[in-house]
Amino acid sequence: MRKLIKVCGMTDAGNIRAVEALGVDLMGFIFYPKSPRRCRELPAYLPSTAARTGVFVDADLATISEKCREFGLDWVQLHGHETPGFCREVAALGVKVSKALGVGCAADVEVARAYQDCCDMMLFDTHTPGYGGSGEAFDWSVLDGYDGHLPFLLSGGLSAANAAQAAAFRHPRLAGYDLNSRFESAPGIKDIELIETFIQTVYEQD
Repeated sequence: MRKLIKVCGMTDAGNIRAVEALGVDLMGFIFYPKSPRRCRELPAYLPSTAARTGVFVDADLATISEKCREFGLDWVQLHGHETPGFCREVAALGVKVSKALGVGCAADVEVARAYQDCCDMMLFDTHTPGYGGSGEAFDWSVLDGYDGHLPFLLSGGLSAANAAQAAAFRHPRLAGYDLNSRFESAPGIKDIELIETFIQTVYEQD
């Protein structure tokens, strides 16, 4: 099955158009105040074919609801310490919910068990104090221990340089890839050629 491509950390209307033209499936808008890729205002253009994903870190429900309306979000990605109960509250807003987990060892993967009945997808990222965007990869082999039923996106340190390794990684629940910091010319501005190279490499081996 064709893998999904999510490009995260979008901020600029022209860049959004260019990335969307590559045929990506999801685009992420980060609303975490401490992120250098924080989307501070509504861009003049929002994707119409790629699903819109809002990325939050321990935000309150009112803030998430406001951004859902303002950006017309299809997905909400929760990247903090959100509980399964909170995930259900977010889902009640009428969006799909993905729960991101920082992974450094097998025990981190076990945390995913708690979210199998309240989310639509998992995202496994490199464990970092900054809640993603580190540009560092983790040992993907620890995901061999993931036996949940939810699909997941692979994140953390993906780049055009390791696209072949990402394409070679196999797991029955691997749904696709989340591209961010290593595909940028500046924080929040994506390099189109790097993304295109990754996509071509992955789909040649898919």
